[in-house]
Amino acid sequence: MSDLGSGDDGISGSSTSSRNEFDSSAKGGSGVEQELATKMLQIQSKRFYLDVKQNRRGRFIKVAEIGADGRRSQIYLALSTAAEFRDHLSSFSDYYASLGPPNTDNLPEDGKLKSEMMIKDYRRYYLDLKENARGRFLRVSQTITRGGPRSQIALPAQGMIEFRDALTDLLEEFGANDGGRFKGDLPEERHMKVDNKNFYFDIGQNNRGVYMRISEVKNNFRTSITIPEKCWIRFRDIFNDYCEKMKKSSDSITAEINLPTSSTSLK
Repeated sequence: MSDLGSGDDGISGSSTSSRNEFDSSAKGGSGVEQELATKMLQIQSKRFYLDVKQNRRGRFIKVAEIGADGRRSQIYLALSTAAEFRDHLSSFSDYYASLGPPNTDNLPEDGKLKSEMMIKDYRRYYLDLKENARGRFLRVSQTITRGGPRSQIALPAQGMIEFRDALTDLLEEFGANDGGRFKGDLPEERHMKVDNKNFYFDIGQNNRGVYMRISEVKNNFRTSITIPEKCWIRFRDIFNDYCEKMKKSSDSITAEINLPTSSTSLK
């Protein structure tokens, strides 16, 4: 039996999309919307589109489900919520893998096998791993506490890992920061000279976030590396680790050199 989700209460997800601050086409929306990346997954008879978008409020992911009959449903996730959802998908996948084969004669009364909830500002997301006569699936419902339609998608349980991996790829590229472009003052550039080389440290940003560019200039040749802000702490930790190891090694050599010889100790 395939794990089709389209049998959930007779729907595969509301065909009415929820319009909120993520949707620039809504009245009073967030202005010009830019698409930064997209992924398409074919899971059984459904297609899922994961679109990373950006408007003046920041970045978010629109998840759209296209059923076999062409019906469309979608939900919106802030990047931080997408990261939380990604982690829940791992937990749901592990639980799903531990289940035995479906038993239509012993279904839960409400069909729910496992449930979780996520909260982001005035939005709530309900995650329900369910089972019905057509199989097992993860239903993801989005509601807005200040009013508005409920929207939901139904992900076949067999596709949860593939969906999680696609989310992970997008989050690794764009991070889990909802704020979009950094609105503060970026640090000024720094410069240092070592022997006949010059090193320049420049902080900038693009549509992927803040970064540091380290350039080495010698004569008329320049080479550079670019380090995303999300890696700075890890980069610093690795650099500090090497500094400490070199210092310990240097101190050890110095101590060995300064050890008294046997003849000196006899005197």
